Amino acid sequence: MTIILAQQRQQIDACYPIMQQLRPHITQAEFYARISAQQQSGYHLAALIQQQDCVAVAGFRIGDNLAWGRYLYVEDLVTDAQQRSRGHGRRLLEWLVAHARQQDCQQLHLDSGLQRVDAHRFYQQHGMQHVSKHFSMLLD
Repeated sequence: MTIILAQQRQQIDACYPIMQQLRPHITQAEFYARISAQQQSGYHLAALIQQQDCVAVAGFRIGDNLAWGRYLYVEDLVTDAQQRSRGHGRRLLEWLVAHARQQDCQQLHLDSGLQRVDAHRFYQQHGMQHVSKHFSMLLD
């Protein structure tokens, strides 16, 4: 089992079936283009590979702001539904924490949809705290 930063087309494409479970509105045809565009602004895609298959992925950015200082923000984190409860999510989260520390981050943050109750339980079991509410507004 290994975790890589997916940067080549083939690596990114291998992440799609897993990411699609979290982001079903993104088609395979647009996935690579969107990831590539986001990578230009600092997005990274980490993939947990087991026996040549991607089983979990995380999209994240490193940033700095007044509220948190230097931080790693997890935008996307998902384990293949058929592979859950096997420690893959834990391994990927631990890798993200270690990577954040290597990048001199003081904090790690993520948002999670209100409906993802199992994910919330997972995050709390792994030391994360529910510290804020996220608000949004659709713009025309």
